[in-house]
Amino acid sequence: MKRKGRIKLTIGLCVKNAEATIEDALDSILNQSFPHELMELIVVDGFSKDRTLDIIKNKLKDSKIKTKIFRERKGLGHARQIVVDNAEGDYIIWVDADMILSRDFVEKQVSFMENNAKVGIAKGRYGMLKESSLVATLEDVEFFLSFRNEGEVNSTPLGTSGCIYRVEAVKQVGGFDPNIEGAGEDIDIENRIRSAGWLLYVASAIFYEKRRNSWRSLWNEYFWHGRGVVHSFKKNRRVINIYKMMPPVALLMELLRVPTAYRLTRNMAVLLLPLHYLFKRIAWFFGFLKDSFK
Repeated sequence: MKRKGRIKLTIGLCVKNAEATIEDALDSILNQSFPHELMELIVVDGFSKDRTLDIIKNKLKDSKIKTKIFRERKGLGHARQIVVDNAEGDYIIWVDADMILSRDFVEKQVSFMENNAKVGIAKGRYGMLKESSLVATLEDVEFFLSFRNEGEVNSTPLGTSGCIYRVEAVKQVGGFDPNIEGAGEDIDIENRIRSAGWLLYVASAIFYEKRRNSWRSLWNEYFWHGRGVVHSFKKNRRVINIYKMMPPVALLMELLRVPTAYRLTRNMAVLLLPLHYLFKRIAWFFGFLKDSFK
């Protein structure tokens, strides 16, 4: 990997009311093996009402990583664009407040992008934590299965979690849509980056994500995702295959994954994956329908 005496990598951390998880996320950033003098961290806080911002400031006060902190009230699309507008790096890695990076995550992701000049976005692979609830365990297995194979991705949405974005690609397509207040800003820009001729990949770097521990919180999360994607869908109906998101189709697709899930985990709980996935898709579909006719 070529290393120059300037910022090579920007970490974008968009947060709001995340005092329960933000410290572990920051620790994993500060413990990265990648040279800290070649990194910067841009934090965008959505005017948290808890201790999130205080924890961030205290944690970073002695850090050698160059840090910028902003605040915003306009939503996730605007928050991510603040990161893009202020990034000095050639790449941006998006870290959520409930994520934990493996120690070599940044090094592997930057190396991958340096060696693959046609890739616009590369997602890391999910590792599995020892979860304390059935809901969290099933969610962990689900994401582990979805992104366990490295290689080019043609249609599966990557999201921003654990992704490295090439800044050149982001700026070529005009950046994030600042009008997207909730979820869906990632699907929107992914589609535009892919349409511009860039490749999307799953790479080898590992990261972890702390999961929802109750069925109620899982419902709320996917209902929110369903509502959020409506704006992107109205802009371009090809950004998502609504047919595949319908509950009956989603259930069938998940049934086919159960044997693989059990072979990899040897956990009988994976027999519930179809019901877990159906539950999420119903929540997503209700959220989508709620905002579709506005």
